[in-house]
Amino acid sequence: MRLSHSLCLVVLFLGTIGAAEAKTINTEAVSLRVETLKSGFSHPWGITELPDGDLLITERDGKLKRLTPNGLVVSILGTPKNVFQEGQGGLLDIALAPDFATNQRLYLSYAAIDERGQAGTEVIMATLSKDVLIDSRVIFKASPKRSGGRHFGSRLLVTSEHLYITLGDRGHRDRAQFADDHLGTLVRLNLDGTVPKSNPFLQADDKRAEVFSFGHRNIQGIALDNTGTRIWAHEHGPQGGDELNVILTGENYGWPTITYGVNYGLGTQIGEGTSKPGMRQPVYYWDPSIAPSGMIMVDSDRFPMWQGNLLLGSLKFGLLVRLVLEDGKVIHEERMLDGEFGRIRDVIQARDGSLLILTDRRNGSVLRVTPLPQS
Repeated sequence: MRLSHSLCLVVLFLGTIGAAEAKTINTEAVSLRVETLKSGFSHPWGITELPDGDLLITERDGKLKRLTPNGLVVSILGTPKNVFQEGQGGLLDIALAPDFATNQRLYLSYAAIDERGQAGTEVIMATLSKDVLIDSRVIFKASPKRSGGRHFGSRLLVTSEHLYITLGDRGHRDRAQFADDHLGTLVRLNLDGTVPKSNPFLQADDKRAEVFSFGHRNIQGIALDNTGTRIWAHEHGPQGGDELNVILTGENYGWPTITYGVNYGLGTQIGEGTSKPGMRQPVYYWDPSIAPSGMIMVDSDRFPMWQGNLLLGSLKFGLLVRLVLEDGKVIHEERMLDGEFGRIRDVIQARDGSLLILTDRRNGSVLRVTPLPQS
């Protein structure tokens, strides 16, 4: 039996009635209430909050969903048609333009497949008109495209002036040391997709003008600090050696010449060791790997005890990881959730100061995290 459109909406709405599932999680400084807002998302990857309180959520299979505060889920039409859904590929991150409230402009990143069956990261800029993306245009295509489903990077960071696009080496590790293509780099564009005149390699003949930094393996989290002056990013290492870095213009972050990780299974050395002149050392690294995911710096008044801390997900262990910083260094790490909700793909701070978390599974969820009152 085929349901009418209006009846389908009623069914979706009725499915949200009832108290949300919630759990209490004790941490070092505060007890948390972790509430499941909505489940049923197919490997959700990126999340952002609209000014009206609705949430936009990407699913790796190419769909973009709107989740309303009353639990209604609506599909957004107009997403890219050439999404490559294999391995780590798919529809990936989403970010709002700084002036979204006036022009409804947003950015989507995704793994795109070409006519030869090769894939690479692309980014579109589009306008959200009700529940349709219009005026969509591709503003970035990672070059070259490669076969396979590994290391697309694809986190987006929007600042008042720039769009940062994290990339991976696509499994071609040696290319990360050259920056004459986009493999293993962090790209910086103007908000309209043009190349900033202040980019470090704008005049270089042997490097791409879009590149802001290079020597990266697969950047999976990026965040602007609370002063708006420092960019933090982390990337997946091989077996061990996940890194947290402060991103500086034009710098080489070493992969695969230096790394704290080793070859999978064999445990053999990669490159020349763990350090080399002219290559940046990580601020912090994880060994064994935690497979870090989306990251924010906390500035919420609801979490005064975490102000200025970095929060990031862990895919491997299902963690919410808190890093305490002092003078640009990590002085303490706390691991929370401990697999209670499965793989954590993304974490953002909502406008009301709560935290929103995506779980990465076939039946993925949006979780809301708030502090419980302290006695």
